[in-house]
Amino acid sequence: QVHVVESGGGLVQAGGSLRLSCAASGSIFSYNAMSWYRQAPGQQRELVASIAGESSTDYAESVKGRFTISRDNAKIAVYLQMGSLKPEDTGVYYCHVDGTTAGGSPVEGWGQGTQVTVSS
Repeated sequence: QVHVVESGGGLVQAGGSLRLSCAASGSIFSYNAMSWYRQAPGQQRELVASIAGESSTDYAESVKGRFTISRDNAKIAVYLQMGSLKPEDTGVYYCHVDGTTAGGSPVEGWGQGTQVTVSS
């Protein structure tokens, strides 16, 4: 079991920016990968960005060049810097953490989600 908490969502105008934060705590000792997903109304949850290992990153084509995912070197935390926001970026953003306990057992968890609304 891992506790995942997201923050930073809000309402912004198109072209604006937001920085989302995600921190994991509990039984997790180290991470394998941390990812941001989003879900728009009536849509399936989709992967937005992920970071694994040292700094290997992947982005959805729709956000490439506009979003940047990064991690904290000293703690299990991940950030999503979102710029040039578009109305189609609107949705609930979820953080997912995949990691291991101190004993090497796998552990994973989801955050509760944070709402991002981009107005035109």
